[in-house]
Amino acid sequence: MNNIEWFKSAKFGMMIHWGLYSLLAGEYEGQKSSNYAEWIQSKFQIPNAEYEKLAQAFNPVFFDAEKIVRFAKSCGMTYLVVTTKHHDGFAMFHSKVDTYNVYDATPFHRDVVKELADACAKEGLKFGIYYSQDLDWHDPNGGGYLSNHIETAGTTWDNSWDFTGPKDFQICFENKIIPQIEEIMTNYGPIATAWFDMPMTLTEEQSQQIYETVKRLQPDCLINSRLGNGKYDYVSLGDNEIPDSLEVAGNVDYNAVDGLKPSPNGLYETAATMNKSWGFSYHDHDFKTGKQLYDIKKHLNALGINYLLNIGPDGLGRIPMESIQALKELQELEKKDR
Repeated sequence: MNNIEWFKSAKFGMMIHWGLYSLLAGEYEGQKSSNYAEWIQSKFQIPNAEYEKLAQAFNPVFFDAEKIVRFAKSCGMTYLVVTTKHHDGFAMFHSKVDTYNVYDATPFHRDVVKELADACAKEGLKFGIYYSQDLDWHDPNGGGYLSNHIETAGTTWDNSWDFTGPKDFQICFENKIIPQIEEIMTNYGPIATAWFDMPMTLTEEQSQQIYETVKRLQPDCLINSRLGNGKYDYVSLGDNEIPDSLEVAGNVDYNAVDGLKPSPNGLYETAATMNKSWGFSYHDHDFKTGKQLYDIKKHLNALGINYLLNIGPDGLGRIPMESIQALKELQELEKKDR
């Protein structure tokens, strides 16, 4: 079975948003973030000099990659996608490109991406990666600055509080983005899917270079539509997007993160949260029930759309109990259908 055939039959996957923001858990200096916890650095314009201190405290002693992967498999999930670098610029793998990573900058001193990749290989799940290819709040030339007229989950798309001068994303692109993508595609075994996000500043040439870089190193890897500029193998619908049909109507904005786009191979996926946040949020307990997850999955799968359901481990590496309970309820409901 090739990767296109596999993706069409995959149906259900686990997404993991995890990083330094998990320690803050949606709250900073007594202020609660009203939206995505992983956007908290931008939401409260936390200076890098302050945010970097989280790395010194990041020691998730309860993180167990094999346990997480076994749980995903027990829930009927066939693949896993983990954040290798989110918008804060912190890598959850051992990067030689930038020491701002989980192996070099924390007392944890372990490669999270490698442990999850190895666990997936052991348990027979396909392994995929999320990588923020444009936004990078730790880099002086991180992207997003061309889109600050558009509303965000934070305050600005780029880091406008630390870096106030002119920016040239091409510098970040050449020195960090492409080299880190090459590292990921080289060092972690077969990568089934590459999940990119927020193509706010990318030119068509930059999207093409990323696409070709991935395909050169991982020819079978399927790339999602959020790479931007129409360079993709499968369509990522909007966050939590549940369409009534797969009919593509009118003009298509290939750089919009939501909405349907044509998929030559008929490959679609909706990434979704269980509560209101992707990253762990201490105060967000508005979780969907197992029945709600069951109904969403059934509807999406009937349309031929994979359901990539997110969990946000806490700062110690634990999956929230509400997530575990809801997924177990979903599985019990699916067992009754068999």
